[in-house]
Amino acid sequence: MRDRRFVAEHRGGPLNREDHRLLAGWAADCAGRVLPLFERCSRDPRPRQALETARAWARGEVKTGAAMKASVAAHAAARQVEDRAAVAAARAMAQAVATAHFADHCMGGLLYALKALEESGGEAPREMEDQLVKLPPRLRGMVSDGVQARMRLVRGR
Repeated sequence: MRDRRFVAEHRGGPLNREDHRLLAGWAADCAGRVLPLFERCSRDPRPRQALETARAWARGEVKTGAAMKASVAAHAAARQVEDRAAVAAARAMAQAVATAHFADHCMGGLLYALKALEESGGEAPREMEDQLVKLPPRLRGMVSDGVQARMRLVRGR
């Protein structure tokens, strides 16, 4: 079940358009940190295009349909590489741009970025803290709660 706090106002939820767009931009920033991990393995432009589309959606420049197409394309790019860090990095871009469709995908942008960092030997716990503090307090709690809940599910706790 999805967390109602991430449901946009136009769908009957409490999340206003400004905060939805802010979450999309934040997710793009999280994902963008690991784009080089994909690009060191592949010249496929789809993850970078997804990242650019996520940022454009956050600025109100593209429609949600374009964002969803970019998400599908970035996931397809992830399936075409074998390096685990590159796969996770492409999925981070795909999730970040999918935030346009449903705001809780913003957490996937962060979580896949953390996975990409872990796969490449990076500092995932520090990165999570660094990214969460970039959110305004009104959004930080719900995103942090959601990230922690998803991490517990993955770890089986």
